[in-house]
Amino acid sequence: MLVIVAPGQGSQTPGFLAPWLEDQGVRSRIDALAAAASLDLVTHGTTSDAATIKDTAVAQPLIVGAGLATLPLVLEGEALPRHVSATAGHSVGEITAAAIAGVLDADDAMSFVRERGLGMAEAAALTPTGMAAVLGGDPTEVAETLERHGLTAANMNGAGQVVAAGTTEQLSALEQDPPHRARVVPLPVAGAFHTTHMQPAADRLTRHAETLGPHDPRIPLLSNADGQVVADGGEVLRRLIAQVAGPVRWDLTMEAFTAMGVTGLIELPPAGTLVGLAKRGLRGVETLALKTPDDLEAAARMVREHGTA
Repeated sequence: MLVIVAPGQGSQTPGFLAPWLEDQGVRSRIDALAAAASLDLVTHGTTSDAATIKDTAVAQPLIVGAGLATLPLVLEGEALPRHVSATAGHSVGEITAAAIAGVLDADDAMSFVRERGLGMAEAAALTPTGMAAVLGGDPTEVAETLERHGLTAANMNGAGQVVAAGTTEQLSALEQDPPHRARVVPLPVAGAFHTTHMQPAADRLTRHAETLGPHDPRIPLLSNADGQVVADGGEVLRRLIAQVAGPVRWDLTMEAFTAMGVTGLIELPPAGTLVGLAKRGLRGVETLALKTPDDLEAAARMVREHGTA
């Protein structure tokens, strides 16, 4: 059983898109997706520096665009992901997953992520906020420490990783007073995503959603809110809006993969983060992070070995 997953913000690195653009099909798709997002994805994926692509309004369309542009190479040109048993995405990657499942077409996915990125950037500018990964430590003590500092567990990623979100002052206090035997790592994001700080962005997306006509998923689509399969397109769209200001439960998503009997997992570009979590949280599942076109041969083998006929 094969799943395709899409990463969230913070997975991007300068120049990650460059090797993929050597494929003319990818280049053509990126150009079309860039037009839909009104953003120069080629420049941002090849020559823009880390500070530029940290900007939420840039990072989010870039990540979704990269996933959608490279997906056909994994599917070997097929229009329908018929070999894929399920899909899911972390944070903004859930928009990529919704497009894979056919809930949104590519243009609608890019217009939605454009509004999401702009809305979250505007919300982040209201108060200096950010996020930090808390690695290790006793889960109860981690939760108590976050509560003591007024922080939100914005991402429950499983495999011993919780992402805390809040004001810069609260995050600084966490670094000075971390949970016992835990490491705090600041993340390259520009705001306290998946918290109440992002409610203005959710309101903006609610208005934008009125222009969209979602379809029911054509393959199982797991929600990162609770790991449940969502079969109604309208409900998928509502969840995409709600998750902007609500926590991501990737731990529950990985538990759902286990319950489904998943044997193979491929992460779309910019890949690596979700495979890292899967290696610790999905023991026995073969994983592949699509970092460059050199990984496509391994992807084709995994589709043959783990995909449905």
